[in-house]
Amino acid sequence: MADASGRTLGTEELEAVARVLRSGMLSSVWGTEVRALEREMADRHGVSHAVAASSGTAALHLAVAAVAPDPGDEIITSPISDFGTVAPILAQNAVPVFADVDPLTGNLDPEAVAAAIGPRTRAILAVHLFGAAVDLREVADAAGVPLIEDCAQAWLARYPDGRLVGTAGAVGCFSLQQWKHITCGDGGLAITDDAVLARRMRLFADKGWPRDGARRHVSLGLNYRMTELAGAVARAQLGKLPRVLADRRRTARRLAVALADLPGVHLPSDVDAHAWWLFPIVLDPPLTNHEVAGKLAAAGVPARAGYLDLPLHCAPALTEAPVYGSSRFPLTVPPADRLPVYGPGAFPVTERMLARTLLVIDWNERYTDDHVDEIARAVRTAVTG
Repeated sequence: MADASGRTLGTEELEAVARVLRSGMLSSVWGTEVRALEREMADRHGVSHAVAASSGTAALHLAVAAVAPDPGDEIITSPISDFGTVAPILAQNAVPVFADVDPLTGNLDPEAVAAAIGPRTRAILAVHLFGAAVDLREVADAAGVPLIEDCAQAWLARYPDGRLVGTAGAVGCFSLQQWKHITCGDGGLAITDDAVLARRMRLFADKGWPRDGARRHVSLGLNYRMTELAGAVARAQLGKLPRVLADRRRTARRLAVALADLPGVHLPSDVDAHAWWLFPIVLDPPLTNHEVAGKLAAAGVPARAGYLDLPLHCAPALTEAPVYGSSRFPLTVPPADRLPVYGPGAFPVTERMLARTLLVIDWNERYTDDHVDEIARAVRTAVTG
């Protein structure tokens, strides 16, 4: 089986690193690479502003800080995601509120999100899981709250109307971590058309320092600056992104066609809008994800049951651990009838997907037709045999 890690690192990235080293300027405060990356990212998405950060989690933190929740305000998000989705919410003294998911995609269920909105809801943080767009624009608009898009797994994914993910909400956040579609090891980008939000994010990424000549700090901020080395590698990778997506979609389409008639197996419906960070499959009973994943792994296919060991609403960091010092603040701020719902049993669709029905296969741009055909045969054998 092919190496499931993929990666398109090569001559262009080596030349980019050498260019920065020859310049002697490795800091983006005075360098040119990160600023160029931001322009290129904004242009690719047709928006006015992009702000680079040191990680995808940092990019999300910029977005959460920019929408300015008060302590105890709530931000609704998905229980199926990396903890980097909820850590920025807690870091801004806001409360993560979860909603259940669609049983065939794992993306947030818009009706469940609408039901979770309350008087302290400050934003909705949508996660485009595995590379499939979830459309929460109407829900956010009806509630009058900003929509933050977590696009870490969804580079160049599209909404049904053709719009790129990351451009429909107030802020779209992307990851350049090692295993994403493109990488600089760790890095992030936040995009927006809102000049006020862009300025807030830029200040938050640089200790509240406007860099306007005077050494002064006008607001609270951290140091989330991307280095010039990372920015140069990311620029080289960004240029390869369309080809990466085209290759992933081509092979994903081949597998989808090969498995289309397989009973008890549900596949993503729109191959060409999906970004295919992973290839997700949802199984009907009596099939179980652990059984099928075990058979696939034995056949050399990089498959996993459920994606997460625990959904985020069951993470000990939320259910029992202190948040600041020995305190559970801000999780104890809401009134007793509005305390966040965490722990087993809270979101049954999510829990059933992770425990029994959701299977993911690692995917990347290096797969060949032979690799896909091998995966298809193994899935058929695992499901029918």
